[in-house]
Amino acid sequence: MKNVLEKLAATNPESEIWWDSSPLIYQDWADGVLKSAPAEKREDWREQLTRMLDPANVAETGEMGFRGVTTNPPLSLQAIKGNPDHWVTRIKDMCKADPNASVEDVYWAVYLEVVRDGADMIRSVWDKSDGRYGFVSGQVDPRCVTDFDRMLEQGLSIAAQGPNVMVKAPGSQEGYQIIEEMTARGISTNNTTSFSVPQYMACMDAVSRGLERARKDNVDLSRWRSVITHMSARLTGLGDMLDQAAIRGIEISASEAQLAELAVMKRAYRHIQDTGHPSKMLMCSMRVDKGDGTGPASSLHIEKLAGGDFVYTCPPGYIASLMEVEDRLPEFDPEAINEELPADLYERLMKLPFFRQAYEPDGMQPHEFAHFGPFIATAGEFAKATRQTIDFVAHVMEQERHG
Repeated sequence: MKNVLEKLAATNPESEIWWDSSPLIYQDWADGVLKSAPAEKREDWREQLTRMLDPANVAETGEMGFRGVTTNPPLSLQAIKGNPDHWVTRIKDMCKADPNASVEDVYWAVYLEVVRDGADMIRSVWDKSDGRYGFVSGQVDPRCVTDFDRMLEQGLSIAAQGPNVMVKAPGSQEGYQIIEEMTARGISTNNTTSFSVPQYMACMDAVSRGLERARKDNVDLSRWRSVITHMSARLTGLGDMLDQAAIRGIEISASEAQLAELAVMKRAYRHIQDTGHPSKMLMCSMRVDKGDGTGPASSLHIEKLAGGDFVYTCPPGYIASLMEVEDRLPEFDPEAINEELPADLYERLMKLPFFRQAYEPDGMQPHEFAHFGPFIATAGEFAKATRQTIDFVAHVMEQERHG
């Protein structure tokens, strides 16, 4: 039996399902899902989860159901906490190798090793597909989303961890300068902390400038890729749209808010389709509505994009939720990608400054990106996870150096 995500991918042969976490945690997570699986589904689920990512099969054949991997600071922290004994040993080894290393130095070495280990794990997928699939995203430090020089140094060190490593840069004005610079060097990129059409247009422009420079310098682009992340549920969940609607006496339901998020994604997608831009839109931050537990369930974030050429990057919890309600989800409609916003909803949304900022190509200027509500909230969450990882490293170093 096909997994829900396999059914989604079948609506467009160019669409891709990615794993949104370190591949290092996949097997433990899958084992946990199977332990809680209904008895009558356990074998079907075992086959589905094995098709998605089986480390032994990946190493032997270079094949897996996921076409790539995204990570971020919270997910990297999860990978470290999932195997603390290993990382405590590695941190102690790093301290012994360089007694003068600072906490920040050791933290960054640990982070790069997490990225490198994940990339090595699925490198055979990249090799077999001639660089089309099998990328792992490594993210520049979210504490410096407006520091071009720092992000450039970090981006180059991330890219050096393997040919199948994609540099994840933020949707700030300086982040797009990094994306241009990485592209000019033939380095694949993933635009993160991005929520709005103005950001996506800025990213595409940065990619185009980088490609022009790369071609002028005869840079090899045969295995280069660009993906642009739409952090869907975070757009309205962390933004001001619903507050603005309430102040104005405009009713926006939870499902209508999701349609607003999807309208932003579809507008960027249609621009790519119309212009033939080489970037690909990546959908993340999806949600499942489980309903009352017996009737229909839904996940509009994927249902309404069915038929489109997207990357869908799915975290462990989202995949588990889809599997839990798989029998109550509607069939995917390959024409869903062509659905427009209902006219009355569009009229209500366009009365809200927040939606206009996100939806209109000129809704924001580049210097405003880092001040957009969802950007501030998400960058802050990522920075907190970074600080927690640094404190993990600091604690181990204190024990090693001072007993």
